[in-house]
Amino acid sequence: MNNNIIVFPVVLPMVTGIVLLFFYKHVRIQKFIAGLSVLAMMALALRILYLALNGPILVLRVGDFPAPFSIVLTVDIFGAIMLSLSGLISLVALFFSFGSIDPGREKSFYYAFWQIQMMGINGAFVTGDIFNLFVFFEILLISSYILLVLGGEPIQLREGLKYVLLNMMSGVFFLLAVGVLYSITGTLNMADLAVKVAEAPQKGLLTAVAMTFFVVFGMKGGLFPMYFWLPRSYFVAPSAVAALFGGMLTKVGIYATIRVFTLIFTYDPGFTHNIILWISGFTMFLGVLGALSQMDYKRILSYHIISQVGYMVMGLGLYTPLAIAGAIYYIVHHIIVKSCLFLVSGVTEKITGTTELKRMGGMLGTHPIVAYLFLIAGISLAGVPPFSGFFSKFVLMQAGLAEGRYGIVFVAIVVSFLTLFSMMKIFRYVYWGRIPEDNPPVHGSGYFVLVPPVLVLIALTVFLGLNAQWIMNIALAASEQLMNPEHYIQAVLIQ
Repeated sequence: MNNNIIVFPVVLPMVTGIVLLFFYKHVRIQKFIAGLSVLAMMALALRILYLALNGPILVLRVGDFPAPFSIVLTVDIFGAIMLSLSGLISLVALFFSFGSIDPGREKSFYYAFWQIQMMGINGAFVTGDIFNLFVFFEILLISSYILLVLGGEPIQLREGLKYVLLNMMSGVFFLLAVGVLYSITGTLNMADLAVKVAEAPQKGLLTAVAMTFFVVFGMKGGLFPMYFWLPRSYFVAPSAVAALFGGMLTKVGIYATIRVFTLIFTYDPGFTHNIILWISGFTMFLGVLGALSQMDYKRILSYHIISQVGYMVMGLGLYTPLAIAGAIYYIVHHIIVKSCLFLVSGVTEKITGTTELKRMGGMLGTHPIVAYLFLIAGISLAGVPPFSGFFSKFVLMQAGLAEGRYGIVFVAIVVSFLTLFSMMKIFRYVYWGRIPEDNPPVHGSGYFVLVPPVLVLIALTVFLGLNAQWIMNIALAASEQLMNPEHYIQAVLIQ
């Protein structure tokens, strides 16, 4: 009976989105319904996480058919962690929206498409079917495109067009890879695929399919060299939307990458995972160079999404239990901190009216709370102790040294220092120094209502750092399941 709960993270936002369409003229009612929905989603996600941590893998077979013929929803510890983070970021970013989104967007089905976006994200985390993963990717693509272009400004439409065209192209490759995989194995169930791929003789063709999946997920996750669409697309989005996109949307691609390369394509890690490791290094280094070259608050943060996802796939490339645990810990850290930084940028933009660094300054004197919130989140992203970024990076580097991968560890350390430099660059221009005479802060502009969601995320990054051993134990439990896929296979296929 407990397994039925895993369908609700998909059904709840879907139903909420449909209901909100009937109240498009009543924004207050939309806010009330959407707020209740995300609170319920957070409670559901925490319950699912509790069940996953204290019992077997949760499996729900939709329809009266045996596996692998039924549509399967599956949640292990890793999936439950991602659902919990999805609920958290949706909650804080939506409440941030209540005080920051303009009435024009609110009347254009903003809250309805927010819910449909969460349906796609959550669906990707619970599906046990590779084709349904494609379906949920398309749902979140459509809804994210609409959230991106609401407002109709020329730069939004231009960047939104690039965003949707590139993601549609990746969808075509995704569907082609699924078709070829089905022609080889005769199944779409992920657990059954893991069995059939291990037994299939056509390993060369399967490796080509695996790399196609990696390209598709890499484009959605912002990996080198498929990241070029991301910085400008996220830059034009409102801060609440950018927090959801930067925190969760790219992680759907990273989640899918980790899932298929720990469950299905594990027969030749010396080749596939070594490529992933190289890609992680290029992603980290080139992403942080892009951030260093920018002079806009949100563009710097957007480029750092790229550099930081490199750490996550570094753990997958190393492909050891400790490395996978470090990657999971880092995903948790990054989702919280990156979303927090985008929300802080939204508060700062509300006060100053701009995101251009050269037009800002002196906020440490005029708005010290905002300045210190950024400082905590910024140094956590860079990996300064005792915050969550330090411990998650430490685990990854320890795993790299244990495997003798000194090159990737060196790159990770250099990127951490460059990340710290870019965070201090923002602090120096925006919060330090003098107030620009031509752009003084707007006092009494209602920014205080935006601070509580930021405080929640700041408290969590401090908590993750101070309770690193507890979080690491959960990450290790998730890693143990991923590195032993027979747990997942037995849960799904054995009646």
